[in-house]
Amino acid sequence: MKTTFEQYFQNTTPQQRVEQAIAAFQAGEAAILLDDIDRENEADLICSASQLSLPLMAMLIRECSGIVCLCLSAERARQLQLPAMVADNQSRYGTAFTVSIEAALGVTTGVSAADRLATISAAIHPAAVPDDLARPGHVFPLVENPAGLHGRRGHTEGALALSRRADCGDSAVLCELMMPDGTMMRGQDLIDFAQRHRLPILSIEDLVQSVAEVV
Repeated sequence: MKTTFEQYFQNTTPQQRVEQAIAAFQAGEAAILLDDIDRENEADLICSASQLSLPLMAMLIRECSGIVCLCLSAERARQLQLPAMVADNQSRYGTAFTVSIEAALGVTTGVSAADRLATISAAIHPAAVPDDLARPGHVFPLVENPAGLHGRRGHTEGALALSRRADCGDSAVLCELMMPDGTMMRGQDLIDFAQRHRLPILSIEDLVQSVAEVV
């Protein structure tokens, strides 16, 4: 039976949606994260970086914009010596891109699913050092706002908050969901996609409420 966008959010609670997404992260699967309608009003496919598999990376590339992003804490970005992409960030939403990266070893062109998975694995390895990564590359790190969701209600902060709630570490991966015609995936198309791939959906607001309850 087909579920409408409105029915999905009426029939589930914020806590249920967060718990379903946590379970997906822990199982090495993805979730769909929506931001506020008056913000970017887009949905990202998000997953734990530590649990990322080759099939899931292939899905991210196939079903999304192709710009695969690695969400990192500010401390981790400093450890890896990843400078901001630009000195003067004029992004409307303060999206904190660093220079793009590639694994220094074990990749070819860097653009394949296997190569991008290798790059992410290299970046999140506990013993990783700056020289483990070449710059530029085909993976785009995003740095979390120091105040997390309290400082910025973005997909970066939401994906990292969920990864921590799932005990999957201080890193996550995201990519913007798109339609085959190149437009952003929204509304009923998101519900249909989620049902087709058996993916949970949650919103930034769900996570904000959940974090507040934990605190």
